[in-house]
Amino acid sequence: MSQKTSTPLGIHLIAGGTAGFAEACACHPLDTIKVRMQLSRSKQGRGRGFVKTGVMIAQKESFLGLYKGLGAVISGIVPKMSIRFASFETYKGWLANKDSGKVSSSAIFLSGLGAGVTEAVAIVCPMEVVKIRLQAQMHSMSDPLDIPKYRNAGHALYLILKEEGPGTLYRGVALTALRQATNQAANFTAYTELKALCQRLQPEIKGNELPSYQTLVLGLISGAVGPFTNAPIDTIKTRIQKSTATMGETAWTRLRVVATEMFVQEGPKAFYKGITPRVMRVAPGQAVVFTVYEKIKGLIEKFKADLKVEYSE
Repeated sequence: MSQKTSTPLGIHLIAGGTAGFAEACACHPLDTIKVRMQLSRSKQGRGRGFVKTGVMIAQKESFLGLYKGLGAVISGIVPKMSIRFASFETYKGWLANKDSGKVSSSAIFLSGLGAGVTEAVAIVCPMEVVKIRLQAQMHSMSDPLDIPKYRNAGHALYLILKEEGPGTLYRGVALTALRQATNQAANFTAYTELKALCQRLQPEIKGNELPSYQTLVLGLISGAVGPFTNAPIDTIKTRIQKSTATMGETAWTRLRVVATEMFVQEGPKAFYKGITPRVMRVAPGQAVVFTVYEKIKGLIEKFKADLKVEYSE
């Protein structure tokens, strides 16, 4: 159980946004590799591994090919992380015990679910449709004559809206919301419980933030939980968002068709394509996010406290 936080919402917004920017820059290449593996149609159970996939992208498309779609991610991840932490703290406040201010583990889990759904609908789904379209293009970024359909995130957004309509940006929104909800429920619950355990085992730092190396480890562990539980959801979502719109086809029909085709043509292992780079992307990403978030939040709170003391003198 944890105490209800009194930290202003604005601090969560700033710390979350900064953490998201740092995470995107550090981990985006692994996300590109994950997407390419998920889009692979190979039936082979031992298809190209994540290292070979990454090397192939770098060789054929230059090292910058690993950063395809980064513009879409950065433009979305700052508000996404701001919304994630701010909404989590908001829901946690609503679910806290009104008398003691304590927040139970189940309340943290529900707050994580709510934060995941909120960020999925507000930011993640449209951002990922654009990102996946960019990442799926197998052109060389070092050859100026190799011109792709989508030149950048803004151009991709423009063409998607022009050719397929705004509804395309929300293709796979239910799966995206389900993935984000389960991810954040697992992330926040695991991180909060592990953090509380570390503070109990180290009474000398009670009331203070954990050292950065400890938040890195806790973020790494908590970040690995989600991908193992919802890999099939993420793979189906990626296939749906990469495909172009079909007139008259409902979201449920598209989901069923994609899942059936994957199972029949590629086998059950297809649903776990890209699981290795996804874990390697999400787990370190969460380590970066929680560490930067805690550090920035602490610095802002310290600055505010020092400022208050200075003006009170």
